[in-house]
Amino acid sequence: MSNVLQISPRLWQLKMGMVNSFLLTTDDGLLLIDAGWPGQAEKIFSAVRESGHTPRDIRHLLLTHGHIDHAGSAAEVQRRTGAQTYAHAIELELITIPAIVYRLLIKPGGTKYEPVTIDHVLQNGELLAIASDIEIIHSPGHCAGQVVLLLRNDGVLIAGDLCSNIMGLSYSVLNEDISLARETLLRVAKYPFDRAVFGHGKPLNNRANQRLKERFSDPKLR
Repeated sequence: MSNVLQISPRLWQLKMGMVNSFLLTTDDGLLLIDAGWPGQAEKIFSAVRESGHTPRDIRHLLLTHGHIDHAGSAAEVQRRTGAQTYAHAIELELITIPAIVYRLLIKPGGTKYEPVTIDHVLQNGELLAIASDIEIIHSPGHCAGQVVLLLRNDGVLIAGDLCSNIMGLSYSVLNEDISLARETLLRVAKYPFDRAVFGHGKPLNNRANQRLKERFSDPKLR
């Protein structure tokens, strides 16, 4: 079974078990978005090759947030590729000095989470220099420093853990603030995108922004 799904001419979903990473071609090589659990670097590189690219062309690594299932292999990927790294300021402490509470909470028994140096601190509304149509949207709720990426030219939202689409659209597990998560979801749903991809689950094709709005408008949904 393939671990790679092409979303658009320049975007691939890399399936790392229960979590997804994403690979995007830019004006300056490849951008890897999220880096899975610890110990998954080789699996990521294998999926990159399957997509028709080579790991040495990964020049940038962006973390949507600092949870261990999204940033666990970031340090190894950075070390082996020399990629420039990106994250929101609020996530820096967790990413650079991983908190034991997250290791214990998210994976019982704890898992080693090697810290990673962050080269670029992301701001809400920022357009990436390496691909000027990609907008950073600060999206707190699941965690305080989460960001999602709007690919304007593709009409695609890379949603991180804004929500999940495993067995249908649902709130992500372990939200820090579910009320804020809902508020953020409805705010992000106002942006123009037709498709959305998630850290967990399947892509959402056709009317993705409207379907997010319809699903999460009910304040009783949990």
